[in-house]
Amino acid sequence: MDKIIKIVAGLVVVVVIASLAVFLSGFPQQANHFTSATTIYYFWGDGCPHCEDIKPFMDNITQKYPDANIQVLEVWKNQTNQKIYSQVNAAAGLSTPPGVPEVVLGKIVIVGEKDIPDKLEALVQDHLKKKQ
Repeated sequence: MDKIIKIVAGLVVVVVIASLAVFLSGFPQQANHFTSATTIYYFWGDGCPHCEDIKPFMDNITQKYPDANIQVLEVWKNQTNQKIYSQVNAAAGLSTPPGVPEVVLGKIVIVGEKDIPDKLEALVQDHLKKKQ
């Protein structure tokens, strides 16, 4: 009887370890979704005066470059977007998101109403060249 218990216990351990390995192997695939440089994320907050200041600029960029895959996500009131915001920033190597307005492409992060208008268009153009 002791031999059967040992065999069953051994099988349980093997199954648990195999299940854990399969479970954990899914996480890198999820993280790669956000680290791949295929989407430009623009995070903003409803009621943020800095976001309001660059809204016309961002509207122009998204219309001017429809093929750039720019995702415009409000993060102050939308919980789903808040999760994406945290995941994208973590994938970019930031432990804490820096605030809005913010643009992220892979590991490139641009923050603020001054830097986004100064740097985003060149980033979008470079991104589109690499996509070709």
